[in-house]
Amino acid sequence: MIRRTLLLAAAFLSLSAAADPATVVTPVDPLTVQDDDFARHRDPAEWKGLKVERIEFREERAQWRLWRITNTARPRGPLWFVPHDNENGGFEAALVAVKRYGGTIVAVDAGVHADHDGQRFNYAVDYGRPVDPNRNFDSALPGYARIILASHRPADFPIIALHTNQKGFNTAESNCNKSDPPGNGIISIRYCDDFYTPHPSTTKTFPFDDDDSVAFVTHLTGRDPAQAFCWALTRNDFNVVQERVVVTDRSASNYAALHGLHYLNFETLDSGLTPAALEDQRNRLTTMIDRAMALCAPAITPIAPK
Repeated sequence: MIRRTLLLAAAFLSLSAAADPATVVTPVDPLTVQDDDFARHRDPAEWKGLKVERIEFREERAQWRLWRITNTARPRGPLWFVPHDNENGGFEAALVAVKRYGGTIVAVDAGVHADHDGQRFNYAVDYGRPVDPNRNFDSALPGYARIILASHRPADFPIIALHTNQKGFNTAESNCNKSDPPGNGIISIRYCDDFYTPHPSTTKTFPFDDDDSVAFVTHLTGRDPAQAFCWALTRNDFNVVQERVVVTDRSASNYAALHGLHYLNFETLDSGLTPAALEDQRNRLTTMIDRAMALCAPAITPIAPK
């Protein structure tokens, strides 16, 4: 245990070793932020006990804007990461989670380019294609990861990424369930290939009555998957996808696995932007969070409501 703690500390120090890009951090009033995520939360009571900062920096060809939201009563705690600005249910769940368990939210704002606010990619680039914020964890661009992780320490584990996704999966790329209706991507408990192994819930109780509501548990190739952080989810009736990392795809999950950081990724179906749809997405994600925290980070107890 001591050896692992020292290794995690060394890994974290290596993230901070080089100079970061010039970063501007500005405290902001969340009630005045012109952004759709904040616009849904104009009640001052929702922001009580939270500190909000805008973080802006440039690295290589891209300009970035992040929102950092910290629980001032319990700043040490999980890092709630929302990389995609169009995945509104993820932001809703993160706002509940940071108030319940403490720590910090880091949410990427695609509105750094005025014409692309609320979109998946960052279009504020000098040249080339827009950047997927969850495919920018690259050793050639070390500042991005360090700035996102700046408020996090390994002892504050875990890092929990929150996503919403499109229905179904690309059956042409899957090694199983190829007769399912064609969809997009790989986010489904019914998708499998050489790197993604599904462990479906047997009872399919909420939130796993939906095949697109899944947890990802990541491990390095050659390692025992059962030693991965929060492998207990597979024994507790979750929809779990086991992700095996061979060569990084530049995602946060791969980065975390390669740097020995405790990390989980929770996904649910993007069912729309109506209040009822966002509430369902939020509740599915927070149900996964609550169960995972109790199983895998029991020392981080919910904050008692005042």
